[in-house]
Amino acid sequence: MTSAAVGDVSSDHKDGNPPGTVGGGRVFALLLVVTGAAGLLAAWVITIDKFKLLEDPDFTPGCSLNPVVSCGNIMKSAQASVFGFPNPMLGLAAYSVVIAIGMGLLAGARYRGWFWLGLNAGTLFGVGFCTWLQYQSLYNINSLCLWCCLAWVATILMFWYVTSHNIRHGVLPAPDRLRGFLAEFTWVLPALHIGIIGMLILTRWWDFWTS
Repeated sequence: MTSAAVGDVSSDHKDGNPPGTVGGGRVFALLLVVTGAAGLLAAWVITIDKFKLLEDPDFTPGCSLNPVVSCGNIMKSAQASVFGFPNPMLGLAAYSVVIAIGMGLLAGARYRGWFWLGLNAGTLFGVGFCTWLQYQSLYNINSLCLWCCLAWVATILMFWYVTSHNIRHGVLPAPDRLRGFLAEFTWVLPALHIGIIGMLILTRWWDFWTS
């Protein structure tokens, strides 16, 4: 995926674009919309099931399939409300913002560097929070939630592609070699990230998967 395919930058008033603003190509914009929608769907389903669980402690979410893939165990854990309210409610707001940004780019919007840095900081927080939740899920709660996994994948894709976009367009300083690599091979980073998580899940419950 080349840099021309995922975004462009304006440094003057040519074509009527404000100076110092950065846009995004159609593919990048669609990626934000799709990953934002996937995360929003996951957050919505988990939120609804969480409310049902609060109303009826015996409620079993539809994604509780076996002792390992058990959304109910995740929802009942203290880690599911680390900020004092259900975690997916944070996702409802955050993923909606990502969708709005992606739709804005599709409509031709261009944003200043501070805006892109803010988005990068938000996705960095998101991927860091997801990493903490992954650790808690695998090694403390000892269960997986399929909807959570969908949100993890969406957040990882957002983070790496937003970071790549910002590096390639000079919003984040980086050597030319890194910019050249990201212009063609950004996909390697989220693929490796997700692959590592997949291997951790596979090895954590190896006896269960192979029994």
